[in-house]
Amino acid sequence: MARRHYLFSYDISDDKRRYRVFKVLESWGDHAQFSVFFAELNPTELVRLKTKLDRIIKHGDDQILILDCGPDTDPLEKGLECLGRAYCPPTRVLVV
Repeated sequence: MARRHYLFSYDISDDKRRYRVFKVLESWGDHAQFSVFFAELNPTELVRLKTKLDRIIKHGDDQILILDCGPDTDPLEKGLECLGRAYCPPTRVLVV
């Protein structure tokens, strides 16, 4: 299954729900800014993550935006424009 880059941004009104959303996204992706994460996911992983997030939020009050940023074979930086400080993706290290 092809993996794709996704950007997740959230606006959560309750501190407890916001912390839970943060922890879920932190376990799946890279924290870029206060309420912004990047993740590389295949279609199955995307559905699993969306299901987890959907169970946390209060639909009338909270919002999570998900932006498909293209295939993970293209560097994320290719389509990302930054004003000010450049985005530096974290270096992933495999620990066994």
